[in-house]
Amino acid sequence: GLSLVYFLGSTLKQEERTVRDRNLLQVQEHEQPIVWKVKFSSGNGSQLSNQCRNSVQGKLLITDELGYICERKDLLVNGCCNVNVPSTKLHSCDSCLPNGCCSVYEYCVSCCLQPNKQHLLERFLNRAAIAFQNLFMAVEDRFELCLAKCRTSSQSVQHENTYRDPIAKYCYGEYPPELLPV
Repeated sequence: GLSLVYFLGSTLKQEERTVRDRNLLQVQEHEQPIVWKVKFSSGNGSQLSNQCRNSVQGKLLITDELGYICERKDLLVNGCCNVNVPSTKLHSCDSCLPNGCCSVYEYCVSCCLQPNKQHLLERFLNRAAIAFQNLFMAVEDRFELCLAKCRTSSQSVQHENTYRDPIAKYCYGEYPPELLPV
């Protein structure tokens, strides 16, 4: 009797998980725009009471969620770039081309975080291919979207093993770089 109860209970739980997983895989209409929240005022990012997420992986450069880009040595303990250092820049696009592709990942993220890029990012989310829609719908704010968008992806390559633009391979723009001639 206990075995039968256990079997029925397990079967029902498995069915619930299957239905939930199917619902997650269905593409939802994106009626409401992404939350374009800004956690801090655009003032001094060096206040220790504020915590910043940052791009983490850069060997020399880091971009924080406010859009500041700085050298790794100028990163404060709270994760924010020290805005009092002259080399720290806000929303810098130094290595970026007009099409939104950059040669340095951290500059791509910083440039993507410019307030005037919000409409471009919203248009991208609204037109995202079904294959990418679930990925980009999982992001919660502009910083996460820019981190994900600037990473190299299958849209950055041609023939599965060659960058479309070997120099500017980190892109936040709506469209991937042009295909190189064969």
